[in-house]
Amino acid sequence: MTRPQPPAQDPAVLFTDVLVYDADAPTGVTGPTDVLITGQRITAVGPGLAAGAPEGTRTVPGHGHHLLAPGLVNAHFHSPANHLKGMLPSRPLEVFMLYESPADEALRPSPREAYLRTMLAALEMLRGGTTSVQDDAFVMPAPEPDVIDAIMSAYADAGIRATVALDQPELPEAEKLPFLADIAGGDPELGELIRRPAPMGRADLLDRYAHLFGTWHGAAGGRLRGAVSVSAPQRVGTLYFTALADLAEQYDVPVFAHMLETKVQRVLADEQPRFAGRSLVRYTADLGLLRERTNVIHAVWVDGDDLDLIAAAGATVVHNPVSNLRLGSGIMPFREIRRRGIPIGLGVDEAICNDAVDMWSVVRAAGLVHNVSGLDSDLWPSAAEVLDCLWAGGARAMGLAGELGAVAPGRLADLVLVDLHAPAFTPLNDVRGQLVYCESGGSVVLTMVDGRVVAEGGRVTSVDEAALLAEARELFAARRPALRAAHTAADRFRPAYEEVVRRAAGRDVGMNRWAGGRA
Repeated sequence: MTRPQPPAQDPAVLFTDVLVYDADAPTGVTGPTDVLITGQRITAVGPGLAAGAPEGTRTVPGHGHHLLAPGLVNAHFHSPANHLKGMLPSRPLEVFMLYESPADEALRPSPREAYLRTMLAALEMLRGGTTSVQDDAFVMPAPEPDVIDAIMSAYADAGIRATVALDQPELPEAEKLPFLADIAGGDPELGELIRRPAPMGRADLLDRYAHLFGTWHGAAGGRLRGAVSVSAPQRVGTLYFTALADLAEQYDVPVFAHMLETKVQRVLADEQPRFAGRSLVRYTADLGLLRERTNVIHAVWVDGDDLDLIAAAGATVVHNPVSNLRLGSGIMPFREIRRRGIPIGLGVDEAICNDAVDMWSVVRAAGLVHNVSGLDSDLWPSAAEVLDCLWAGGARAMGLAGELGAVAPGRLADLVLVDLHAPAFTPLNDVRGQLVYCESGGSVVLTMVDGRVVAEGGRVTSVDEAALLAEARELFAARRPALRAAHTAADRFRPAYEEVVRRAAGRDVGMNRWAGGRA
């Protein structure tokens, strides 16, 4: 596939008489003022900019009550499950994954299917003001070049900023989970399943990464980038992990790694000889692979030693509170992470364990779920801290600190315009508090990415939204029988995976991250 070209640049845009979100201002807001966008970047912020605006500049009036804020950053996401929202009941992650991502040949996506399911999320994000996404795309059974191209093409066409990795396991199931080999001892069919090699080995996966970076990294004027993903340290061998970390260094991109999302993963330290009693964070650090570019995703069942290692590495934690609630994974130790100065980004995770690709619901959950931690209320997250995670933390996770996350001259023009006369802000009491606890995306007037308006007036303007949604409804309706068959087949193995969760739940790991009092 030839390297895609950036879309034609919109004329300069001048936002007039707008309030501007300013993290350093006492109220979080400055203005009214003007903001000038030329090309991909914010050129100037200040009053009276109309006189110096280029000829042909589009003017967007703010009427003194529209807030111009940085675009929302979805720092962790999996696009391949976008068509499965609301499909599964809440179950622990290890059971949930049986149904979420079976390596079933009957479910192999066509390129058009991969394009449409990616586009579903892009449309939802842009409508609500999310301008950047980190997609940890697992493509089952395996990531073929035409499907990689389809995912990236959807992001290119929609106009969103996307950093995309290939989240593929390299090891058999028996090496990823504790107790499973023992449980499968009397079940030959399960034993064969959990020892079956992963669909694609290291050499072929690295070849797919060569395609991703060679074709797409830096495409669409730099709006699209590659990243690398180990999925999780227990799901890959050290050679593949090292190769990916080196690739990240070569291209200066993030490394995605799910770590200690569940108690099962904490127990793994003592059940797999290769970990020798070390947590997944310690194991990764001992390999020299916990680095500044690492996104430590979830970090729920971490202890103080883990957090000290993350802080020393300069890595970023990505918090997925809605997903953690949906799957019963536990509550991340937010205050302990913030105390160590570790950057925190926020993520949706995926549409099948969030059931919306909606960053506003994530923001609200991040502002609420830690209030049941039992800490003094002065230690609960403030609205300002949550917004810092959304914007500064999200930019840091993407490796774009200093480029995204603020409305300031020289920053990339990824912006959202919010009407403060909408119900969520009427009456206007506290902008930060109402952004975190009240806004649902309904107040979003306009979304801009890279200096280009891509959503306005409640619809995405970069593509034919209605036609794409109609096509997706038809295609995925035809897919349902194959999905139902795969889920019925998974029922056969569910008791074994539930037993893994039960055994782990009974272990004393020196901490509790559940609100219900389970040890």
